[in-house]
Amino acid sequence: MSNTISEKPGPERPHRSLGDYVGLVARGFCMGAADVVPGVSGGTMAFILGIYEELVESIRIIGRPVFWRPVFSLRWRQAFQVLNWPFLLAVASGIGLAVISLARGLEWLLIHRPVLLWSFFFGLVLGSALMVSRRVKRWRLPLWTALLVGASGAYLLVGLVPLQTPNSWWFLLFSGALAVCAMILPGISGAFVLLLLGKYHTVLNAVNQRDVVTLAFVAVGAAIGLVSFAQLLGWLFRRYHDVTVALLIGLMLGSLRKVWPWKVTLETVSDSRGELIPIVQQNIFPDLFIGTAPNGESFAAIGLAVVGFIIVVFLEQRGGRRGRVVDRLPQTAD
Repeated sequence: MSNTISEKPGPERPHRSLGDYVGLVARGFCMGAADVVPGVSGGTMAFILGIYEELVESIRIIGRPVFWRPVFSLRWRQAFQVLNWPFLLAVASGIGLAVISLARGLEWLLIHRPVLLWSFFFGLVLGSALMVSRRVKRWRLPLWTALLVGASGAYLLVGLVPLQTPNSWWFLLFSGALAVCAMILPGISGAFVLLLLGKYHTVLNAVNQRDVVTLAFVAVGAAIGLVSFAQLLGWLFRRYHDVTVALLIGLMLGSLRKVWPWKVTLETVSDSRGELIPIVQQNIFPDLFIGTAPNGESFAAIGLAVVGFIIVVFLEQRGGRRGRVVDRLPQTAD
């Protein structure tokens, strides 16, 4: 595969039908649904649905010279042709649609039926880790090591307690950049990273109070972090594909600590509306029986986890691989 930059007419985009783009909107919808739930990453859903590598590469191009040269030369048409914009537009549309339409419903489930909701996502993440592992042809010691490092890092990260941090403009930039990097990493929630950095409530209050200045700093940091981190991920995929995949699988497995459905809350904080948000929780085993009678919620939760697992297997066998078009992605120089 050549890594040379093609100035004219620019890197080719994958050829897709209208139905393919409808499918991308649906995949983006799943990513948006995951992002609404704290602790679940939209990057995990992108990985599950087979569009992760194309998403990273498409974002990566925004920070490459092949895009910025025509921009600085005011050759807007050529710059536009370089971007994989139909893909990005379809996925972004699905994400936005999910956030608008599902936020209230998922918030209700998170408050009133958390065990059932987390069980479904647990099955999705576990199934995706298994399915994605099949992309590696041969598992060797370096790959197992990368998987262990990723799993250990994610396991420790999701167990951290939020910090007290400054509200300075530079830390808002940093928080936005770090949170958005987490959002495109499978297994790590951007909202959870904001919580760890002590900026979840700051951003939430900024949204409620229409604090444009605070939101602008966070948004600029997110844009810089997204494009910059995509450069690293894209480079890793091209140079060390199997090791990178193993590391990301480890992140997904480690995040299961956060997604585990059955928990007891040890510490909470109040949000801007006075509602309690758990910040320290301990995982427990489910009660399968209440006395001599089966615990209906626990068995329903296990059933939902199985359903989530089966959905991932079905998507992988029927449609997931159509999204992995790395050999047809826009090529940029490393």
